[in-house]
Amino acid sequence: MTTMPGKRDYYEVLGVGKSASADEIKRAYRKSAAANHPDRNQGDSAAEERFKEAAEAYDILSNPEKRQLYDRVGHEAFTQSRGRGGGGAGFQDLNDIFGQFGDIFGDLFGGQMGGGGGRRGGGGPRPTQGDSLKTRLQLDLREAAFGCNKTVEMTRDELCDTCDGSGAKAGTTPARCDFCGGSGQVVQQQGFFRLQRPCHVCKGQGTIIRDRCATCTGTGRQPKKFSLDIKIPAGVDEGMQIVARGQGEPGEHGGPRGDLYCEVQIKKHPLFERDGSDLHCTVPISFSQAALGTQFEIPLLDGKHLLEIPAGTQPGEVLRLRGKGMPHYQTQRKGDLLVEVQVEVPRKLSGRQQELIRGLAEIEHKHVSPHRKSFLEKLKDLFVAGEESEEKK
Repeated sequence: MTTMPGKRDYYEVLGVGKSASADEIKRAYRKSAAANHPDRNQGDSAAEERFKEAAEAYDILSNPEKRQLYDRVGHEAFTQSRGRGGGGAGFQDLNDIFGQFGDIFGDLFGGQMGGGGGRRGGGGPRPTQGDSLKTRLQLDLREAAFGCNKTVEMTRDELCDTCDGSGAKAGTTPARCDFCGGSGQVVQQQGFFRLQRPCHVCKGQGTIIRDRCATCTGTGRQPKKFSLDIKIPAGVDEGMQIVARGQGEPGEHGGPRGDLYCEVQIKKHPLFERDGSDLHCTVPISFSQAALGTQFEIPLLDGKHLLEIPAGTQPGEVLRLRGKGMPHYQTQRKGDLLVEVQVEVPRKLSGRQQELIRGLAEIEHKHVSPHRKSFLEKLKDLFVAGEESEEKK
């Protein structure tokens, strides 16, 4: 028998000898599955890998033909075609394992973790993934720009501590439903058609609880508060969702947990408005600053910038600062900051200011620019044409 690099011997995985009986292999797998079950090792990726590894080993060693082939050839016998359809192991996800060995988990967890609805027969409902949860994360613009960590505090259902999720009173286990024989389904014959529907007695569970757990009143669940740190990547935008895998409600019949979806909401910034990766802001300046040009500091999300206002800047003109915007969520390349110049007209003037502006007005009147002269001439022509029209009447 040959072994593959990076893969442990299946007998070693289950902790049994090569002469172990079928019952010994099954007991070893039950023990490993219970110790490394995802619901008992939340967030432990190493335990999940051991859980998958044990399922792969049991899939081979529990089948006489596969075991005989493995004893002769080793892992290479199952490398050409992964998955149960090709005769090998290599489970792709937890649902695959729960569906294949539902009867094992049913024995382990008192009927709550599966009911034998997989390929191995025995009836009962199949393991299903738990419901997903949703929440909102409020960020300010700076947190969205540079990323941060946020703590989420919520309430979710957990398996009952008293009955371990079975729903039955301590010291008892759910009984097999006599009406459907534990399959959770009943079949009705109507002419040529056979209709299958969930058993109305056990509600499709395959088991019934005669003595309910006082803690959870037979539901097998308890609402509990939990907190979770969520890492926010730089550049997230309004409405994006950050997914925390396996942090939702527990699954039914041994199925994996659902996910937690965190929707991003970004608070309005007092200065900047966001447009994708670009930021926009408006800067008020005086007439003299626009005419003569100036410099002054403007705030950025990560500091300050000395903004240069060229002489002759017009109202509404936009100055572009390259790379001073938001980072792109995927590429992290920064957008631009677009600064719109707004020329403010003073509502009240001092005597000296009025004197100076009147002097400027006189200069402008005496030395009219070609563009302004053209406009005044057009305006004069309109008045003359109007007067001539009135005289003809």
